[in-house]
Amino acid sequence: MSEEGKISVTAEDMLPIIKKWLYSEHDIFIRELVSNASDAISKHKHLSLLGESDQKDIDYKIEIAINETEKTIHIKDNGLGLNGEEVKKYIAQLAFSGAQEFFEKHKGNDDSNQVIGKFGLGFYSAFMVAGTVEVKSQSHRLDEKSIVWKCDGSTSYTLDTLDSLKTQGTEIILHMNEDSEEFLNVDNFKTTLKKYSEFIHTPLFLNGEQVNTQKAIWNLQPSTLEQEDYDKFYEHMFPMQEKPLFHLHFNVDTPFQLKGILYFQKVKPQYESLKGRIKLFCNQVFVSDAIEDVFPSYLFMLQGVLDCPDIPLNVSRSSLQGDPQIKRISQHIVKKIADKLKDLYKEDRATYETFWPDISPFVKFGMMQDEKFYKRIASSVIFKSTLDDKYTTLDEYLERNKDKHEKKVYYVSDLDAQHSYLELFKEQNLEAILLNDPLDNHLVQHLEMKNEGVAFTRIDSDLDDILVDKEKDSTILDSEDKTKEDKIKALFESAIGSDKISVRVENLKSDKMSGMILLPEQMRRFQEMSMFNNNKEMDLLESHTYVVNAQNSIVDKALNMHKSDDAKMVCRHLYDLALLEQKPFEGKKMSEFVSRSTEILSLLA
Repeated sequence: MSEEGKISVTAEDMLPIIKKWLYSEHDIFIRELVSNASDAISKHKHLSLLGESDQKDIDYKIEIAINETEKTIHIKDNGLGLNGEEVKKYIAQLAFSGAQEFFEKHKGNDDSNQVIGKFGLGFYSAFMVAGTVEVKSQSHRLDEKSIVWKCDGSTSYTLDTLDSLKTQGTEIILHMNEDSEEFLNVDNFKTTLKKYSEFIHTPLFLNGEQVNTQKAIWNLQPSTLEQEDYDKFYEHMFPMQEKPLFHLHFNVDTPFQLKGILYFQKVKPQYESLKGRIKLFCNQVFVSDAIEDVFPSYLFMLQGVLDCPDIPLNVSRSSLQGDPQIKRISQHIVKKIADKLKDLYKEDRATYETFWPDISPFVKFGMMQDEKFYKRIASSVIFKSTLDDKYTTLDEYLERNKDKHEKKVYYVSDLDAQHSYLELFKEQNLEAILLNDPLDNHLVQHLEMKNEGVAFTRIDSDLDDILVDKEKDSTILDSEDKTKEDKIKALFESAIGSDKISVRVENLKSDKMSGMILLPEQMRRFQEMSMFNNNKEMDLLESHTYVVNAQNSIVDKALNMHKSDDAKMVCRHLYDLALLEQKPFEGKKMSEFVSRSTEILSLLA
């Protein structure tokens, strides 16, 4: 036998849950009640414009008064006001939003969009901090009676009429709990009030002092603002920080509402925490700066404000993560940023290049994280060239070098460690690009994946044919048909004495360098990625190739030394000199090197 029924949910069950779990932070009641007051004023402004209100030409304001002696907080507005029936409908009826009803009735009018509340739950945040809540209100319709509503946090309330209040509007009186008396401290309350409501439209007063004197300049048209306005706003929002490079100001009305200003900063020595760098607002009311999981993480390398009226104040971050509207907003922001950078690159490349060292981490991170951003910005990504110390795009580099090494990109990751290799490149007029940012290891693989057939090779991982004198003939030295190169190889293998080190002899066009360490590109990348993922050091030089330059005069002298021990000592020293370019010696290794240096110098005595 089957039965059907309905789950029963009572107010007695729900109200304690809402009081305890609706918001994670108890100071949210300040934001919610001030936002409700602001909504009441916005609604009345709208009705006044339509000629539907008895009261006009009002000096709108929200007044908050804290009485530490009586342990009360009064929040008063001179907005729409409520009559008895409206109190029962909008306050006594749980989760019925007067703001939402008003918006639906008047949607399509610009003023109606200024209403903040959506779900009708914000008022109940008062019970997180107050044992008893009173509401006194006078409707804007002058023939309505003033009312007072009182509730102790249970499901019971009283509703009575009052002698007419002097002005229209609503006053909420919070009788604070003992464990919430911290909010009676005026300085603490002011800090929280400014955090949430500093930019609301209506003048906001705390104990007679106005606290919202700062303009929300993101709502203004960029053409009405000067650079000084943007600089001052940045200093206000992010004090004690270095002046940003430039900014992006956007104002979107369709297909969604989005306003904001994002600032591009100078890069820091290390990437900082992403928290708090972008502040999210809803109709000028602060929502959160802990939104790292909502928007693409690379956006948080910028700083600024975003105002999204379509994001409700009291929705969770987990709900926002999968919200299609949030995804569309994110994509639009990314498009605007990419367009800004592309325009700067095309219209003023010189300035763009001066900004590049500071904006490149953001661009590189975004390229690897966001396919659409990559497609928009890839042609504007630049690299410092070692040939003339100027910037080049990948396409420009490949075009210049297609006759020397087609679809191969040589790069330098450490100018000091790879100095000798770089000098060898410069002597033969070979070009490399500088990739010395921590992100570049990952970027290289991403660029190879996106550019079919293109291979990135660090200059110490391979020996380009143009560096080798291919016309140099090998000379037969003895009856065993061993060449000079064979002899050199055998001598150095004996001196080094490790089967993990591969010795290779080449006739380089330059005779200045005695030898070099080559670390195969793919093997080195794999080891570096393993180090990064496992967060531990690895010996990248444990296995490698040592190239000996047969053209070098010291190598030649070592080969012709009469005492084999002295020859091996010199060969070992030449090998260690090549190692030193890759990694400094420590401890015993350094002591051995110094001791051997002294012995070699004694041969000259």
